[in-house]
Amino acid sequence: MAKGQQQAAWEFFGTELRRRREEAKLTQAEVGAAVFVSGGYIGQFETAIRKPQLDVAQRLDALLQTGGFFERLWRKLIDSSPHASYFVAAAELEALSTHIHDWEPGLVPGLMQTAEYTRALVIADNPFAPDEQVESKVRLRMERARLLQGPSNPEYWAILHEGTLRVPVGGPEAMARQLGHLADLGRSRRAVVQIIPFSAGAYPLMSMNLRLMEFHDTPPTVYTEAVYSGNLLDDPSVVKQAQRAYDLLRAAALSPEASLTLIESVAEDHRRCASTT
Repeated sequence: MAKGQQQAAWEFFGTELRRRREEAKLTQAEVGAAVFVSGGYIGQFETAIRKPQLDVAQRLDALLQTGGFFERLWRKLIDSSPHASYFVAAAELEALSTHIHDWEPGLVPGLMQTAEYTRALVIADNPFAPDEQVESKVRLRMERARLLQGPSNPEYWAILHEGTLRVPVGGPEAMARQLGHLADLGRSRRAVVQIIPFSAGAYPLMSMNLRLMEFHDTPPTVYTEAVYSGNLLDDPSVVKQAQRAYDLLRAAALSPEASLTLIESVAEDHRRCASTT
Protein backbone atom coordinates (compact mmCIF):
# COMPACT_ATOMS: atom_id res chain seq x y z
CA MET A 1 0.00 0.00 0.00
CA ALA A 2 1.36 3.43 -0.93
CA LYS A 3 2.04 5.90 1.88
CA GLY A 4 -0.85 8.17 0.80
CA GLN A 5 -3.28 5.28 0.71
CA GLN A 6 -2.09 4.11 4.11
CA GLN A 7 -2.62 7.57 5.60
CA ALA A 8 -6.10 7.72 4.07
CA ALA A 9 -6.92 4.38 5.72
CA TRP A 10 -5.75 5.68 9.11
CA GLU A 11 -7.83 8.85 8.66
CA PHE A 12 -10.94 6.84 7.75
CA PHE A 13 -10.44 4.64 10.80
CA GLY A 14 -10.02 7.73 12.99
CA THR A 15 -13.05 9.51 11.57
CA GLU A 16 -15.25 6.47 12.14
CA LEU A 17 -13.89 5.98 15.64
CA ARG A 18 -14.63 9.59 16.57
CA ARG A 19 -18.15 9.42 15.08
CA ARG A 20 -19.07 6.22 16.85
CA ARG A 21 -17.47 7.32 20.13
CA GLU A 22 -19.45 10.57 20.11
CA GLU A 23 -22.65 8.70 19.25
CA ALA A 24 -22.02 6.56 22.33
CA LYS A 25 -21.45 9.76 24.36
CA LEU A 26 -18.03 8.59 25.54
CA THR A 27 -14.88 10.65 26.05
CA GLN A 28 -11.51 9.62 24.69
CA ALA A 29 -10.39 8.84 28.24
CA GLU A 30 -13.42 6.60 28.83
CA VAL A 31 -12.86 4.69 25.60
CA GLY A 32 -9.15 4.35 26.34
CA ALA A 33 -9.80 2.95 29.81
CA ALA A 34 -12.26 0.42 28.38
CA VAL A 35 -9.85 -0.86 25.71
CA PHE A 36 -6.71 -0.75 27.91
CA VAL A 37 -4.90 2.21 26.34
CA SER A 38 -4.70 5.84 27.36
CA GLY A 39 -7.11 8.53 26.24
CA GLY A 40 -4.15 10.08 24.43
CA TYR A 41 -3.82 6.93 22.32
CA ILE A 42 -7.48 7.21 21.29
CA GLY A 43 -6.90 10.85 20.33
CA GLN A 44 -3.90 9.83 18.21
CA PHE A 45 -5.98 7.16 16.45
CA GLU A 46 -8.72 9.68 15.75
CA THR A 47 -6.29 12.21 14.27
CA ALA A 48 -4.40 9.55 12.25
CA ILE A 49 -1.14 10.18 14.09
CA ARG A 50 -0.80 6.60 15.30
CA LYS A 51 -1.51 3.41 13.39
CA PRO A 52 -4.43 1.41 14.83
CA GLN A 53 -3.61 -2.01 16.27
CA LEU A 54 -5.61 -5.19 15.74
CA ASP A 55 -6.21 -5.96 19.41
CA VAL A 56 -7.39 -2.39 20.02
CA ALA A 57 -9.67 -2.55 16.96
CA GLN A 58 -11.22 -5.74 18.32
CA ARG A 59 -11.82 -4.21 21.75
CA LEU A 60 -13.33 -1.08 20.13
CA ASP A 61 -15.77 -3.33 18.29
CA ALA A 62 -16.81 -4.95 21.56
CA LEU A 63 -17.14 -1.63 23.40
CA LEU A 64 -18.98 0.26 20.66
CA GLN A 65 -20.97 -2.79 19.47
CA THR A 66 -19.99 -2.33 15.84
CA GLY A 67 -20.36 -5.96 14.76
CA GLY A 68 -16.66 -6.33 13.92
CA PHE A 69 -16.45 -3.17 11.78
CA PHE A 70 -13.09 -1.94 13.10
CA GLU A 71 -11.46 -5.38 12.89
CA ARG A 72 -12.60 -5.79 9.26
CA LEU A 73 -11.37 -2.30 8.44
CA TRP A 74 -7.99 -3.04 10.01
CA ARG A 75 -7.57 -6.33 8.15
CA LYS A 76 -8.65 -4.93 4.79
CA LEU A 77 -7.04 -1.48 4.72
CA ILE A 78 -4.43 -1.18 7.46
CA ASP A 79 -2.64 -4.52 7.84
CA SER A 80 -0.02 -3.84 5.14
CA SER A 81 3.21 -3.58 7.12
CA PRO A 82 6.14 -5.87 6.25
CA HIS A 83 7.20 -5.87 9.91
CA ALA A 84 6.41 -8.57 12.44
CA SER A 85 2.97 -7.93 13.88
CA TYR A 86 4.30 -7.16 17.37
CA PHE A 87 6.74 -4.56 15.98
CA VAL A 88 4.45 -2.76 13.54
CA ALA A 89 3.34 0.03 15.87
CA ALA A 90 6.88 0.59 17.16
CA ALA A 91 8.21 0.83 13.60
CA GLU A 92 5.60 3.45 12.74
CA LEU A 93 6.50 5.53 15.80
CA GLU A 94 10.22 5.14 15.11
CA ALA A 95 9.86 7.15 11.92
CA LEU A 96 8.06 9.95 13.81
CA SER A 97 10.50 10.18 16.70
CA THR A 98 12.61 13.21 17.53
CA HIS A 99 14.70 11.25 20.06
CA ILE A 100 15.37 7.51 20.33
CA HIS A 101 17.26 5.94 23.22
CA ASP A 102 18.02 2.23 22.77
CA TRP A 103 19.37 -0.32 25.22
CA GLU A 104 20.26 -3.80 23.98
CA PRO A 105 22.07 -6.23 26.30
CA GLY A 106 23.03 -8.78 23.65
CA LEU A 107 22.64 -7.38 20.12
CA VAL A 108 23.60 -4.38 18.06
CA PRO A 109 20.32 -2.40 17.75
CA GLY A 110 18.57 -2.75 14.40
CA LEU A 111 19.12 0.87 13.35
CA MET A 112 22.89 0.36 13.62
CA GLN A 113 23.25 -3.05 12.00
CA THR A 114 25.15 -3.79 8.81
CA ALA A 115 23.62 -6.05 6.18
CA GLU A 116 26.11 -8.82 7.02
CA TYR A 117 25.25 -8.69 10.71
CA THR A 118 21.51 -8.71 10.03
CA ARG A 119 21.84 -11.58 7.55
CA ALA A 120 23.69 -13.70 10.11
CA LEU A 121 21.00 -13.05 12.73
CA VAL A 122 18.16 -13.90 10.34
CA ILE A 123 19.79 -17.17 9.30
CA ALA A 124 20.57 -18.09 12.92
CA ASP A 125 16.92 -17.52 13.81
CA ASN A 126 15.68 -19.62 10.86
CA PRO A 127 18.41 -21.76 9.25
CA PHE A 128 15.93 -23.23 6.77
CA ALA A 129 14.67 -19.90 5.42
CA PRO A 130 15.00 -19.53 1.63
CA ASP A 131 17.44 -16.91 0.36
CA GLU A 132 14.61 -14.68 -0.87
CA GLN A 133 13.06 -14.50 2.59
CA VAL A 134 16.42 -13.82 4.21
CA GLU A 135 17.26 -11.01 1.80
CA SER A 136 13.81 -9.49 2.18
CA LYS A 137 14.36 -9.18 5.94
CA VAL A 138 17.83 -7.74 5.40
CA ARG A 139 16.51 -5.12 2.97
CA LEU A 140 13.75 -4.14 5.38
CA ARG A 141 16.20 -3.57 8.21
CA MET A 142 18.55 -1.58 6.00
CA GLU A 143 15.62 0.63 5.00
CA ARG A 144 14.96 1.28 8.68
CA ALA A 145 18.63 2.07 9.24
CA ARG A 146 18.41 4.94 6.75
CA LEU A 147 16.59 6.84 9.49
CA LEU A 148 20.00 7.75 10.95
CA GLN A 149 21.33 9.01 7.62
CA GLY A 150 18.62 11.52 6.69
CA PRO A 151 18.70 15.29 7.18
CA SER A 152 15.96 15.15 9.81
CA ASN A 153 17.19 12.06 11.62
CA PRO A 154 16.22 11.74 15.30
CA GLU A 155 18.77 12.25 18.04
CA TYR A 156 19.85 8.66 18.62
CA TRP A 157 21.52 7.24 21.71
CA ALA A 158 22.44 3.56 22.07
CA ILE A 159 23.89 1.68 25.03
CA LEU A 160 25.32 -1.82 24.46
CA HIS A 161 27.12 -4.32 26.66
CA GLU A 162 30.74 -5.19 25.95
CA GLY A 163 29.71 -8.81 25.41
CA THR A 164 27.81 -7.70 22.30
CA LEU A 165 31.08 -6.48 20.78
CA ARG A 166 32.90 -9.74 21.44
CA VAL A 167 30.49 -12.21 19.79
CA PRO A 168 31.62 -12.65 16.13
CA VAL A 169 28.18 -12.53 14.50
CA GLY A 170 28.70 -13.47 10.85
CA GLY A 171 32.35 -14.29 11.52
CA PRO A 172 35.27 -12.11 12.65
CA GLU A 173 35.58 -10.14 9.40
CA ALA A 174 31.87 -9.29 9.32
CA MET A 175 31.96 -8.39 13.00
CA ALA A 176 34.94 -6.11 12.50
CA ARG A 177 33.00 -4.27 9.81
CA GLN A 178 29.95 -4.05 12.06
CA LEU A 179 32.01 -2.49 14.82
CA GLY A 180 33.62 -0.17 12.32
CA HIS A 181 30.12 0.96 11.35
CA LEU A 182 29.25 1.61 15.00
CA ALA A 183 32.39 3.68 15.39
CA ASP A 184 31.66 5.61 12.18
CA LEU A 185 28.17 6.50 13.43
CA GLY A 186 29.65 7.75 16.67
CA ARG A 187 32.55 9.64 15.10
CA SER A 188 30.24 11.31 12.57
CA ARG A 189 27.88 12.36 15.38
CA ARG A 190 24.96 10.48 13.85
CA ALA A 191 24.61 8.65 17.16
CA VAL A 192 25.91 8.59 20.69
CA VAL A 193 27.15 5.10 21.56
CA GLN A 194 28.10 3.94 25.04
CA ILE A 195 29.36 0.56 26.20
CA ILE A 196 28.83 -1.06 29.59
CA PRO A 197 32.13 -2.89 30.23
CA PHE A 198 32.46 -6.32 31.80
CA SER A 199 34.07 -4.58 34.79
CA ALA A 200 30.79 -2.79 35.58
CA GLY A 201 29.39 -5.97 37.10
CA ALA A 202 25.64 -5.90 37.73
CA TYR A 203 23.68 -3.18 35.93
CA PRO A 204 20.01 -2.23 35.40
CA LEU A 205 17.82 -4.12 32.91
CA MET A 206 20.31 -6.98 32.59
CA SER A 207 17.74 -9.35 31.12
CA MET A 208 15.67 -7.05 28.92
CA ASN A 209 15.93 -4.47 26.17
CA LEU A 210 14.41 -1.01 26.25
CA ARG A 211 13.61 1.75 23.79
CA LEU A 212 12.52 5.26 24.73
CA MET A 213 10.95 7.38 21.96
CA GLU A 214 10.09 11.07 22.15
CA PHE A 215 8.00 13.14 19.71
CA HIS A 216 7.26 16.74 18.82
CA ASP A 217 3.65 16.90 19.97
CA THR A 218 2.76 13.63 21.71
CA PRO A 219 3.90 12.07 25.00
CA PRO A 220 7.01 9.83 25.09
CA THR A 221 6.61 6.09 24.68
CA VAL A 222 8.51 3.05 25.93
CA TYR A 223 8.90 -0.09 23.82
CA THR A 224 10.05 -3.41 25.23
CA GLU A 225 10.31 -6.75 23.48
CA ALA A 226 10.16 -10.38 24.56
CA VAL A 227 9.96 -13.66 22.62
CA TYR A 228 7.88 -12.84 19.51
CA SER A 229 6.00 -10.14 21.38
CA GLY A 230 6.37 -6.44 22.03
CA ASN A 231 4.79 -3.82 24.28
CA LEU A 232 4.29 -0.10 23.72
CA LEU A 233 3.77 1.73 27.00
CA ASP A 234 2.89 5.40 27.45
CA ASP A 235 1.70 5.48 31.05
CA PRO A 236 3.60 8.46 32.53
CA SER A 237 4.68 6.55 35.62
CA VAL A 238 6.05 3.68 33.52
CA VAL A 239 7.85 6.08 31.19
CA LYS A 240 9.40 7.81 34.20
CA GLN A 241 10.65 4.47 35.55
CA ALA A 242 12.13 3.60 32.17
CA GLN A 243 13.87 6.97 31.92
CA ARG A 244 15.38 6.44 35.37
CA ALA A 245 16.60 2.97 34.38
CA TYR A 246 18.20 4.43 31.25
CA ASP A 247 19.92 7.12 33.31
CA LEU A 248 21.36 4.38 35.55
CA LEU A 249 22.60 2.53 32.47
CA ARG A 250 24.37 5.70 31.30
CA ALA A 251 26.00 6.00 34.71
CA ALA A 252 27.28 2.41 34.50
CA ALA A 253 28.63 2.84 30.96
CA LEU A 254 31.94 4.17 29.70
CA SER A 255 31.97 7.71 28.34
CA PRO A 256 31.12 8.06 24.63
CA GLU A 257 34.79 8.64 23.72
CA ALA A 258 36.05 5.72 25.82
CA SER A 259 33.28 3.59 24.34
CA LEU A 260 34.37 4.38 20.78
CA THR A 261 37.96 3.55 21.70
CA LEU A 262 36.84 0.17 23.05
CA ILE A 263 34.70 -0.52 19.96
CA GLU A 264 37.64 0.21 17.67
CA SER A 265 39.97 -1.93 19.78
CA VAL A 266 37.62 -4.93 19.70
CA ALA A 267 37.15 -4.44 15.93
CA GLU A 268 40.92 -4.74 15.57
CA ASP A 269 40.84 -7.93 17.67
CA HIS A 270 38.32 -9.41 15.23
CA ARG A 271 40.49 -8.39 12.27
CA ARG A 272 43.51 -10.12 13.78
CA CYS A 273 41.40 -13.21 14.42
CA ALA A 274 40.21 -13.21 10.80
CA SER A 275 43.76 -12.89 9.48
CA THR A 276 44.90 -16.01 11.38
CA THR A 277 42.10 -18.30 10.19
